[in-house]
Amino acid sequence: MREKNKNVSVIDYYQKKLKRIAWRLEYHAKVRGKRETVLNDYLYSTVPCRDYYTESHIHVMDLVNTIPFDTGRQVIYKIFVEDKSETQVAKEMNISQQAVSKWKKKCLKYLYQKMSL
Repeated sequence: MREKNKNVSVIDYYQKKLKRIAWRLEYHAKVRGKRETVLNDYLYSTVPCRDYYTESHIHVMDLVNTIPFDTGRQVIYKIFVEDKSETQVAKEMNISQQAVSKWKKKCLKYLYQKMSL
């Protein structure tokens, strides 16, 4: 009987661990989503109407073109429109991946503020 209780407690222990890990992943995804999905709502909408996609794409391009920094504009375009990774963008633009990340963060913050007006 004691062996069975020991197995149950081990199972409970790992279930709690997995729940904690899942909660952390969900939390981090939620936080990251709030920062990075400014454009995704417009770009990847699943509305079947082609005109809506075209209009939203035009709207996104207008937003991207309002970014006052040329490097930031290129970074946002390549990451969100061309769907490239930060590493690929860094190699293409001959800058570090950290610089790409900072430009992305800075420009997304700018766009978020611009869209909030």
